[in-house]
Amino acid sequence: MMDVLNQSISTLFYTVGLLILIYMLGVVCFYFIIFIVSAFELKKLQELDEVDPYEELIRSYDTKPISILVPAHNEAMGITESVNSLLSLIYPEYEIIVINDASTDDTLRVMIDQFQMEKVPIVIRKVLNSAPIRAVYRSKSSPNVFMIDKDHGGKADALNAGINLSKYPYFCTIDGDSILERNALLKVMKPIIDSDESVIAVGGSVRIANGCSITAGEVMKISLDRNPIVIMQVIEYLRAFLIGRIGLSKYNILMIVSGAFGVFNKSWVIKAKGYNTKTVGEDMELVVHLHELIKKEKQKKQVKYIPDPVCWTEAPSSMRMLWRQRARWNRGLFEVLWMHKKMLFNPKYKSVGLISLPYFFLIELLGTFVEFIGYLILIFGALFSLISVKMALLLFCFSLLLGSLLSMCGVLLEEWSLKKYPKVTDLVALFVLALTESFWYRPLITFFRFTGILQMFTKSNKWKSMERKGISSTSTVNR
Repeated sequence: MMDVLNQSISTLFYTVGLLILIYMLGVVCFYFIIFIVSAFELKKLQELDEVDPYEELIRSYDTKPISILVPAHNEAMGITESVNSLLSLIYPEYEIIVINDASTDDTLRVMIDQFQMEKVPIVIRKVLNSAPIRAVYRSKSSPNVFMIDKDHGGKADALNAGINLSKYPYFCTIDGDSILERNALLKVMKPIIDSDESVIAVGGSVRIANGCSITAGEVMKISLDRNPIVIMQVIEYLRAFLIGRIGLSKYNILMIVSGAFGVFNKSWVIKAKGYNTKTVGEDMELVVHLHELIKKEKQKKQVKYIPDPVCWTEAPSSMRMLWRQRARWNRGLFEVLWMHKKMLFNPKYKSVGLISLPYFFLIELLGTFVEFIGYLILIFGALFSLISVKMALLLFCFSLLLGSLLSMCGVLLEEWSLKKYPKVTDLVALFVLALTESFWYRPLITFFRFTGILQMFTKSNKWKSMERKGISSTSTVNR
């Protein structure tokens, strides 16, 4: 009887392992196709003039004024540097709106003291719902800087409040712990201007500021942090932005414009009823909703990603904060896919319904479960001799392909195109750590993402800010 049971368990492990291998083979093939597409796109971008087109935009009447929205909840450590970086942007006309979402730290006081802010009697046209506004402030030293102080409603709610106050036809979102390179706004607006406004949303690259030298809101020297957790996030960002988003953007099936740095046509966002406060994945939900509207109205509108403009942000430097972040991201993905499930595999939505959303469902979301089960099979199968050595080696090799080698491809694209990391030692560290990803980091992230799905049952959409060390001149200290 025991022999039959053992045989049945071994057969089950083998069958599930084989299915996982087939799944992983498909995922690896898909990612490497995207890698090739992205490489060709980056090559085209390399051939573009990096200076003259942007200088022309400064003087052009087609360069639309823009409102920069900075949602902030407990961002006292980094908000000053973030706003200073925005004040130094090279752009003809813009306003900065910081939305203090009932911070419990000194965010409000820091903004008032640092930028000499005073209350102003402004009537806000409420085109989008948001939590009650306590007061609106304006800077005496920099009149284009405003601040909304409001009741707590979460990040999506804060952005909706900022849209209500904004006066320009386009708005840019940036996190309260982030800074933009000086010409980033010009670069991110260029596709909108060149397309005669057929592009309604553009995302730029987000890079990790930990370890960099930052003074007065400007990155003076780019270098890697010494913390392996932070370095692995650098690699992840390179892979996600330089491989994933470039490839999807080429075919107008990009589903995510990062909340840390993106530009939107305000009228289209209002048409989409703003940011959805019922999900923690509000940035993705908005973009999916925009695609839905585009298809419904049969408009030839586009959502684009361009790799260079760059926003620098502080990444979690502790395992606990990384866990919280990744669990939240994956939970947000699940919520958005559930909200828009009618678009999934629906030919009515063309490539968005047949390629992009299935990619996020079958690879990004389902991949969490498949990888988690794969690790369990690998561990318990090897310990109790339930799978053959050959099957174990195959599973491990495909895990290596899916994680480490693909991450190394992301680092390769960075060095080949943007070259943001000038030190050879930094590049060596990126390649070496990328090679180790499958041994420790990817299993951890898979577990963190898996717990994010379990959090669905808590039904909590509260905005929990990360513990910040601040991106300032002290960032030269490797944390």
